[in-house]
Amino acid sequence: MMKPKKRRWLSLMLTITTATLVSSCSQLNLNSSRNSSEASPDSPSQENNQSNSFSDESSSPPLNPTPQDTNFVTAVVDEVSPAVVRVNVKRVVDTEVPDIFNNPFFERFFGDSIPRRSQKRVKEGLGSGVIISSDGQILTNAHVVNKADQVTVALKDGRTLDGKVLGTDPLTDIAVIDIDAENLPTVSLGNSENVKPGQWAIAIGNPLGLNETVTVGVISATGRPSSAIGVSDKRVDFIQTDAAINPGNSGGPLLNARGEVIAINTAIIGQAEGLGFAVPINTAKDISQQIIETGEVVYPYVGIRMVTLTPEIKQRLPQELQIAADSGVLVVETVQGSPAREAGLKPGDIIREINGKPVQKSEQVQRLIQEQAVGDRVSMLIERKGETQEITVQLEQLPVESNR
Repeated sequence: MMKPKKRRWLSLMLTITTATLVSSCSQLNLNSSRNSSEASPDSPSQENNQSNSFSDESSSPPLNPTPQDTNFVTAVVDEVSPAVVRVNVKRVVDTEVPDIFNNPFFERFFGDSIPRRSQKRVKEGLGSGVIISSDGQILTNAHVVNKADQVTVALKDGRTLDGKVLGTDPLTDIAVIDIDAENLPTVSLGNSENVKPGQWAIAIGNPLGLNETVTVGVISATGRPSSAIGVSDKRVDFIQTDAAINPGNSGGPLLNARGEVIAINTAIIGQAEGLGFAVPINTAKDISQQIIETGEVVYPYVGIRMVTLTPEIKQRLPQELQIAADSGVLVVETVQGSPAREAGLKPGDIIREINGKPVQKSEQVQRLIQEQAVGDRVSMLIERKGETQEITVQLEQLPVESNR
């Protein structure tokens, strides 16, 4: 792939997995145990056994790996880990002086030692990434490099290189970094459409700064909507895994048993174990390609807040909406100046079809809209106060605040 011209370009207790640099100590309990080969009272003394052991060592054959010492995980790690990187970021943040220090009482006792202005400090963080092109393009999470003033990339071969953020997409939490290097090892990208619950899942990354950490589990679920894990602002149907993901794994690969990248690790749910989420690689490929080619990602926009209607939600709705249905996609709000409001959509409308395709869940509406292009006209069959009607909405470009 030719390297394009570089351009500028979760709240439900969700814990995003970017790590702050930390150091820690752990205690190890080493328990000795007797095995079947230990000496019995009738055996020669332990000292003699040790002596014999050492004397025989020189004549013993070298310990060579056997097939039992390796498995598909070690093969995958050997193949992929050279293309997994550590992403280090620095952000300059302002530290505001609390108003209380402007009190004359503090000025009297502390005088000039009170800071008079906001002060700047450097905040460091880290994440993971994966090399997708031999000339230095790296896939990672948008939240890893969000508002970063400096990005460096540490390679497995020991080199640390400056990185440039080609672009970010906060809606899918995908970003692309570029480094000035050639002939780099790369990964093989799989097809996330083929991923099924129960398949093996291998995660490689730098959790809490522990480089090249490997964890193994299975695919727990696919197609988890953003709203189900507390990040309704994202446009991703996540892959769920019980392979351990911790702060610092963000941006690293989730692999199948063949060593193909099937997702990009991005999030965990706080106070929970075995609940990790990753962006499907098909989504990441599409987004990264747009970033590499144009420096931005364009989304079609309707301008509504919607919810999947259930009997429980219906009970909480105001009577004046006159909702007769027990299911469907309920329009909760239309954004001022949006295509939806311009087309006449109103709170209380129930969306039944999009371009002739029946919808029952809000995720279906979002997915069908994403398949369209900016400027397309979309036909919506809606139900309003028990009557059906058709409304045409012309899609506009979604306004997204830049994360750079």
